[in-house]
Amino acid sequence: MPQVNEVEVPEIGPDEILVASRAVGVCHSDIELLEGQYIIPFTYPIIPGHEWSGEIVKVGENVTAFTVGDRVVGECVIGEDHFGFSISGAMAHFFVVRPEWLHRIPDSIDWGTGALIETFTVGYRSLMQVGNVNASDTVAVLGAGPVGLVTAAAAAALGATVVAIEPSEARREAAIKLGATHAVEPEDADALLNRLTDGRGPSVVMEASGNANVMANAIRIAAQGARLGFIGINIGQEASVPLGLIQSKELTIVGSIGSPNVWPEAIRFLERTGIDLSPLITDTFELDDAIDALTASRNTAKNLKVQVHLDASI
Repeated sequence: MPQVNEVEVPEIGPDEILVASRAVGVCHSDIELLEGQYIIPFTYPIIPGHEWSGEIVKVGENVTAFTVGDRVVGECVIGEDHFGFSISGAMAHFFVVRPEWLHRIPDSIDWGTGALIETFTVGYRSLMQVGNVNASDTVAVLGAGPVGLVTAAAAAALGATVVAIEPSEARREAAIKLGATHAVEPEDADALLNRLTDGRGPSVVMEASGNANVMANAIRIAAQGARLGFIGINIGQEASVPLGLIQSKELTIVGSIGSPNVWPEAIRFLERTGIDLSPLITDTFELDDAIDALTASRNTAKNLKVQVHLDASI
């Protein structure tokens, strides 16, 4: 069972940095960790928290790239290890990182938005892999969970006409707030896409649901010559897929996982476009109530992204 415990402020080595947490997001992967399921080996006890923003409060004697007071976020996939899973993470007042994991965030990005950067980089990278998304495109985003929503926001900021396809009314509303041009239920999607594209279909399809049948449908609805990005995680499910359409439509299909090598540019993109990711944050808790935050995050009908916010005075 998860617990909130008192722990000592960790010591740092000469090549390490001590960070004070300011905001930490709860991800579905954290629930999997709690339930003993994760994609790489781990052992308890472990402090979760891989979606975070924080302030540097101490640097080791060999650290030159960062200084006390820097506002930072950090990558979570570190070689063979995953921060917040196989390495204790940011769900504490203070935690230890290494400088090569970190990226500065500008003052225009608040702490809550900073803790959404890890999620944003996943959607942003998928669009970059699909390539050249611009105002000429109609982008269909299948699934409006957190990753689908940030993908819709980034595509809209690139100038595309964005259609979010999602059964949940609350998530459709969030998609519009984040910049989607349209947000529709799945049964209404074909008619809308046909109208918007004069029957051609979307030139870009971003599959963010991870549902096997939806993944198969992505190929069916795509336009001739469309680019498709698959970012929804699916493990072990199967569906009937019209594979011949890949060849006959001359589709380009890209799978994407994680967000290596895009953090600095994704942060610049957020800063320069001024995307407001705050509609993603549907509930916040203090660290003492972190167990309640985990519980709230399970209520996917109500919550998109639950965060723990920590007092900057500590």
